[in-house]
Amino acid sequence: MNDLNSLLGIQLPIIQAPMAGTATPAMAAAVSNAGGLGSISIAAVNAQAGREMIRQLRAATDQPFNINVFCNIPSTPDAAVEQRWLQHLAPWFAEFGSQPPAAIHDIYTSLYNDDAQLQVLLEERPAVVSLHLGLPPQERIDALKAAGIVLFASATSLEEGRLVQAAGIDMVVAQGIEAGGHRGIFDPDQIDACLTTAELVQELVRELDIPVIAAGGIMDGEDIAAMLDLGAVAAQLGTAFVLCPESAANASYRAMLSSERAKQTQITRVISGRPARGILNRFMVEVGAEGHPPVPGFGIAYNAGKKLIEAASQAGSSEFAAHWAGMSASKVRSLPAAQLLQTLHEEYQTIQKTR
Repeated sequence: MNDLNSLLGIQLPIIQAPMAGTATPAMAAAVSNAGGLGSISIAAVNAQAGREMIRQLRAATDQPFNINVFCNIPSTPDAAVEQRWLQHLAPWFAEFGSQPPAAIHDIYTSLYNDDAQLQVLLEERPAVVSLHLGLPPQERIDALKAAGIVLFASATSLEEGRLVQAAGIDMVVAQGIEAGGHRGIFDPDQIDACLTTAELVQELVRELDIPVIAAGGIMDGEDIAAMLDLGAVAAQLGTAFVLCPESAANASYRAMLSSERAKQTQITRVISGRPARGILNRFMVEVGAEGHPPVPGFGIAYNAGKKLIEAASQAGSSEFAAHWAGMSASKVRSLPAAQLLQTLHEEYQTIQKTR
């Protein structure tokens, strides 16, 4: 019996990652109903919208599911840095017949200090809450645990894993460098160890006492088997689910992920203000070219980034969109979420039987 089963009654050691912007309640419900752990993120919406998403998901499944939140220390505004960044972006806005905004602000909330978000979680009591981009103050962790919620938290290094364990978190998500989307690194200004998923899983399994979930570059049953062989209790897959019909990915995202471009991904912080891996595009290459000015903080930079993405999109270009994807993105399959989950499990079982 795996730890997901013993803690939550989950039958399959597969978690659908809560990728903000693509993971929907319909997708998460399909995964949970099929025996995995479905997930959504409420990191990019306000507390009330988050509550509505949780209730929509709960109405579609009676199985456990995961609600993901960001826990980063909120960015400190710096008008000089922000204005210089907007000036840097001006030529690309002009290319698309637009102008940069006069000012930018942090568009994200964080469980680090968002009382309304915490209250929603305590009142709605999802089976699992997963923490990303750091940890909130200990009293918030304790409140969630007291509400009977199982807690996951991302870590990109042994040091972060030890902090996760010390905080009383139930399971640690080992996010390798291959993972798509935002790096879970606690302090993005510190040197990133850039450990692969396999390296990190082995280190965390060896050094920690809490169960380890593998995340990053996992796309099929063979990948899942490899991670479980290293001691992980489950595998978390994000990019693998982006082409599911239940995903909120738009047409350009789906086309990009289905093309040869999916073979080339890169980590950048110029889009959002935090390191994140996506399919290489003009935003990364041109805006992020050597010599660019300092990037504003997380959420503040993304305020400008999203406006540039919108301007480009309205002009018919998807070359500036944030097509977050992991290093194995070219292996993605377009299947309904429940069918993909079943396929992954069958592939995993086949690997097990051949040993």
